[in-house]
Amino acid sequence: MKILKNQKEIAAFLKLLRKRALGVSPEIEKAVRNILSDVRKNGDSAVEKYTRRFDKHDLPPRLKASDIAKHAKMADKKIVKTLDLSAKRIRDFHERQKEKSWSFKKDGALLGQIIRPIERAGVYVPGGKASYPSTVLMNVIPAQVAGVKEIALCVPTPNGEINPYVMVAIELLGVKEVYRIGGSQAVGAMAYGTKSIKKVDKIVGPGNIFVALAKKMVFGEVDIDMIAGPSEILIIADETANPLFVAADMLSQAEHDELASSVLITDSENLAEKVIKELNTQLKQLKRKDIAKKSLAKFGAIIKTKNIKKAVDIANEIAPEHLEIMTRYPEKDAEMIRNAGAIFLGQWTPEPLGDYSAGPNHTLPTGGTARFSSPLGVYDFIKRTSLLQFDKKGFMLLSDTVEAIADIEGLEAHANTIRIRLGGFHKGNEVHLMLKGG
Repeated sequence: MKILKNQKEIAAFLKLLRKRALGVSPEIEKAVRNILSDVRKNGDSAVEKYTRRFDKHDLPPRLKASDIAKHAKMADKKIVKTLDLSAKRIRDFHERQKEKSWSFKKDGALLGQIIRPIERAGVYVPGGKASYPSTVLMNVIPAQVAGVKEIALCVPTPNGEINPYVMVAIELLGVKEVYRIGGSQAVGAMAYGTKSIKKVDKIVGPGNIFVALAKKMVFGEVDIDMIAGPSEILIIADETANPLFVAADMLSQAEHDELASSVLITDSENLAEKVIKELNTQLKQLKRKDIAKKSLAKFGAIIKTKNIKKAVDIANEIAPEHLEIMTRYPEKDAEMIRNAGAIFLGQWTPEPLGDYSAGPNHTLPTGGTARFSSPLGVYDFIKRTSLLQFDKKGFMLLSDTVEAIADIEGLEAHANTIRIRLGGFHKGNEVHLMLKGG
């Protein structure tokens, strides 16, 4: 891996990062659009057709509680305990995100905001041979804490294969409505509704490019959490950082897929050189070394800066999903960070803690979207409704103001709602006083 030092090299790399998640082939876009259109029109029969085509089975779409329990029993009991501990920590964190309705009285008016959960949420969980029980925990728990009454979960089961650890997570959280469907067809079923799958209000959860694109296309029909791109980690480190730890944490993201990005920004060339050596050593020991190697080669980098302040400036420009700070004063340096999905402070806070068991949500904004979006949370499953109530005194205090603004905007009927309550209405260029018999 090359150490980038001059501005031209750094600028070129940052441009590459911005472009890496952009662009979907017209063929994929057309395929997803066709699947969604088919599901909207033909419902269950379309979902079953695509399940046969892509997942190679004809099993009933809904998983029975007995099926979930049967497969959950196959899981290693030690892992069940770790998932239970993680679930408790995640719930404890998200309980603190709850919002309350509020109101206040002033000048004859009651004004406020009502907090209500959405009625029904859909959760997508990648399935098959892959094991993502943490996705179940991170997406379902915030919805439950928010008070969502109905949660429908879709998890594909290629060749009918059911992952026991995903079933454990589902059972731990008490999710009853589970469908063994995946891909764009699952997103379509949740967004539009079918005879057997009731339409949801919001879809959350990660997936491949077909799932991500389908979520993007149904946005507006339903709400979605975000369009998640390839995973990424950025580490800010100085000469006090342990190169073994830095390299290990970079590889923890590089092994995800070839589009993942692992970046180190440091003011120490000595550390940079040691990290390169460690990357080469640790890489050889990984089962997914081929994936990690390609990821590092294309979207990995070590950037050398004059000081940590400059490193922070670049980090804020990138706005990474995961940001680790391994410096002499990580808390102080974190105060300068404006854009990041999650910040991990110090050498004993590797990113995978956040992935699984720390408590904060691991569904984070990617591809620079941390500049304007946030981690998944309880707030994603609530609605805020404004509340207004005026008595006559409060109405009178604002009547002239509202009438004047309505007039300058040319909205006569708006102004008339005020005038009529004052005893007259506007007709042509005259105000007819109703109370005076005008």
